[in-house]
Amino acid sequence: QLHVVESGGGLVQPGGSLRLSCAASGFTLDYYAIVWFRQAPGKEREGVSCIGALGDSTNYADSVKGRFTSSRDNAKNTVYLQMNSLKPEDTAVYYCLAIPACPKTLIASLYDYWGQGTQVTVSS
Repeated sequence: QLHVVESGGGLVQPGGSLRLSCAASGFTLDYYAIVWFRQAPGKEREGVSCIGALGDSTNYADSVKGRFTSSRDNAKNTVYLQMNSLKPEDTAVYYCLAIPACPKTLIASLYDYWGQGTQVTVSS
């Protein structure tokens, strides 16, 4: 399993911003795509975004397009998810995974290893 650690979550007001980090532990992220998922209370885990190994390809769920941006800093062995214009419905635990390549569709059930995630709460 490729161990990654999520961080950067917190409490933010609607309309605010947060930047999540996904850091690799024990391997280099250079050759892997990074996919972000989230799971809200009582809901299924859903795909949020994926960024290719070279950072030249990204895809996003319709619900976050135009608000979330994924980027990578391979020198820091870290991938980021910049989240702007946050809404209460963005409240969830956010997870990242290192995978060989971004799939056409982000399906959580395809992956059987999940880290601790980082909690994002959007509330006034």
